[in-house]
Amino acid sequence: MNAHPPRFEIGIDTGGTFTDMVCRGPDGFSFLAKVPSTPDDPSRAVLTAVDRLVSECRIDPAEITRFVHGTTVATNAIIERKGARLGLLTTKGFRDILEIGRQMRSGLYDLILGQETPTYLAPRRFRKEVIERVGADGTVLVPLEEATVRAAVQDLLSRDVEAIAVSYLFSFRMPGHERRTRDIIREMAPGLAVSISSEVDPAEREYERTVATAFDAYVKPVVDTYLRNLEAGLRDKAIRAPLQVMQSRGGIASVQSARRRPVRLTLSGPAGGIVGGKTTAEAGGHRNVITVDIGGTSCDIALIADGKAITRPEGDVAGYPVRVSMVDVNAIGAGGGSIAWIDSAGGLKVGPQSAGSMPGPACYGRGGAEATVTDASIVLGYLNPDYFAGGSLVLDPRLSFQVVEEKIARPLGVTVEEAALGIHRVLNGQMAEGVRFVSIKQGFDPRAFALVPMGGAGGLHATALADQLGIGRILVPHHPGVLAADGLLSAAVEHEFSRPLLQALEALDPKALADAFAALDADCIEAARADGQELGDSDLQRFADLCYDGQSFHLEVPVDLDHADPLGSLRQAFHETHDRVFGQSNDGPVRVVNLRVVRQAYVTARTPRIDLPSAFAVDGAAGREVVLPGVGRMLATVLRRDALPAGYAADGPVVIEQKDTTVLVPPAWSFAVDQGGNLLLARLPDR
Repeated sequence: MNAHPPRFEIGIDTGGTFTDMVCRGPDGFSFLAKVPSTPDDPSRAVLTAVDRLVSECRIDPAEITRFVHGTTVATNAIIERKGARLGLLTTKGFRDILEIGRQMRSGLYDLILGQETPTYLAPRRFRKEVIERVGADGTVLVPLEEATVRAAVQDLLSRDVEAIAVSYLFSFRMPGHERRTRDIIREMAPGLAVSISSEVDPAEREYERTVATAFDAYVKPVVDTYLRNLEAGLRDKAIRAPLQVMQSRGGIASVQSARRRPVRLTLSGPAGGIVGGKTTAEAGGHRNVITVDIGGTSCDIALIADGKAITRPEGDVAGYPVRVSMVDVNAIGAGGGSIAWIDSAGGLKVGPQSAGSMPGPACYGRGGAEATVTDASIVLGYLNPDYFAGGSLVLDPRLSFQVVEEKIARPLGVTVEEAALGIHRVLNGQMAEGVRFVSIKQGFDPRAFALVPMGGAGGLHATALADQLGIGRILVPHHPGVLAADGLLSAAVEHEFSRPLLQALEALDPKALADAFAALDADCIEAARADGQELGDSDLQRFADLCYDGQSFHLEVPVDLDHADPLGSLRQAFHETHDRVFGQSNDGPVRVVNLRVVRQAYVTARTPRIDLPSAFAVDGAAGREVVLPGVGRMLATVLRRDALPAGYAADGPVVIEQKDTTVLVPPAWSFAVDQGGNLLLARLPDR
């Protein structure tokens, strides 16, 4: 959809430490801001960023016509277990499906590992059985006894539930019983949040479907309250732009759609960074990249192959499988605020605990008493205490030295600098393993990709990470610290619908396949119209989940209905995908599990004006001692990024400072500035 660009458009991404804003406007206008996040109420930080924009740039709020938000509210509700008090209705005999789960266990002989299924969502007293039964072919075997529904709902209401999830056996084949149950719940408790599995996850495997539905209902009241409060706050500031929200797959949804299916927001924040990294990389001519978004609390890693982010039909949230289509992000507890600590065996560990934004690292001077990665960076000379976050937060190096010495160096019997190097080495090792998880495990060689570091800490760790992985090219975007917010403005408005098929590929009729996809596309178009959106010249993507006969897990494969032999090309694509992911394929019968349609409509985002100087002022360079692994203490040139013209190049050691990040270029690397203001880092040949 090539619409006229809005006058001012805002993208705001909420992180664990900072909330980032990007505003684009006419004539290349661009405004960037980072404000401390407010975990108790994330909307406060969002509205604070809006206030800064309006006051500093004298913008009329009525001129803001687009507002896109990436939020961690759904994810945090799951991680912190602060969702709704939930009731679960199941088919009689399946009350304990949430507890039984699957036979797979990550620690089969670990007696203290704890429950590996999310029973906390609905303890047994909150799980009720309903008399009904649908067969595997959709035939009603036992009609719905509405009296049992009313009795179960009444019991749950007496326990003060705030949401109810409904997951009946084979409801994806015949959803009538679940829909009638929802009607009864709404009659008995108007306004109570309800999620039914035939709409949340219409696919086979009752455990996974129940988990997805339970998580959807669990976060629904929390997400709904947050989005309503944020909408009210924006209205109070005279902003009338409709609120849009990033989904886990990397597409934007209306706020109404986000409320209906909040489980699709579990990777809302990281998805924005992937879209931003993809857009920046493509502008620089790179279609195969690995994005590493290192913030204050976590590190989000994703792979983009041939210009497309890898997606998966099921993700992991807080250690539990959630069957929701999402970008393949490996999120680990590694960031600038990650706390370094000594385990009982005397080993150095980093994370996953984080100091967050309050109290933050010790150098923030807000009472932080633990050594963090940011404190280690101060000790090593990588960060400028007077120019952190553009000077909005002045750091105290003395506190960093004290806490690293007390908490790490002294217990290990090493110097403060050795302890700081150790903290970085452990963190970099964790991130390298995270990159291998999204690349090698998926059949991709990371050495064939460029690295795109993002987030406030991405530029500091990029070369060390690339060295461990054998990556020789790094692309640092013009404003990597706010790229997740920037990516929100480049993302497409997206609608996705799926349906189970459960049929042998060899027995499938091509016309039946085309008709099934046409029905799903009609659902996408209807959903868009319900949200008040016109899809126009949108992109339509078709996918099928396939597996070999007898396999328990499937792979998502694109479907080309325009091919001369659509079924043959689909079979060949599946064999190739299976070979890449698992290292082998065979000629056995292939089974179609699900069909999926994704329709995307792009809004033409405004292009920011990149103001690069025409020449470099030599006297603008300074020097600072840094401590590098394997090298020790040495003098590095310190450059301000806004002083670098296009075409400027130099060898390390160099520290490049800007408002939203710091880039470290060690002696074995060089860098150059391209026409878009991006930094291209390359490993120097052995001398």
